[in-house]
Amino acid sequence: MGEGGRDLGRLRQQVVEAFWEAFPPLWGQIRAHIRRQAVERYGITVEQFHILRHIRKGYRSVRELAEVKGISRAAVSQAVDALVNRGLVTRRPDPADRRRVQLELTPEGHALLEALFQEASLWLQERLAPLRRRELQSLLLALEILRRIGTHEGDL
Repeated sequence: MGEGGRDLGRLRQQVVEAFWEAFPPLWGQIRAHIRRQAVERYGITVEQFHILRHIRKGYRSVRELAEVKGISRAAVSQAVDALVNRGLVTRRPDPADRRRVQLELTPEGHALLEALFQEASLWLQERLAPLRRRELQSLLLALEILRRIGTHEGDL
């Protein structure tokens, strides 16, 4: 490996180290903020919040939710029951197999998630407020590169 290759390897290592120093703490702060809002403002548990999010993503059955969450069907059923009782989720017979039940967000469930995500967005915008235009542009470019890496398995 030539001099340029070693320099590039060192630079990649610096990027990896900077990533691990920056992202986990920031992501932890974002998640903690959303959790606080879910629990304190909207009276739902963190687990119920995650169930709502996954239903919104298209997971429609207790079995699917249990698989994606890595928890028991009983735990998912308990969370879903509470969400149904709160009017945030409905159960509907599966048109393809009436023995199965599909889960859907109600308009209230959609509104709650939208409010939580809007509040998280405003909170994050407050954190970005001290940055100058050039810093914001650099951050935007870096995030776009990370998105490409994540969605294309490194196919840049």
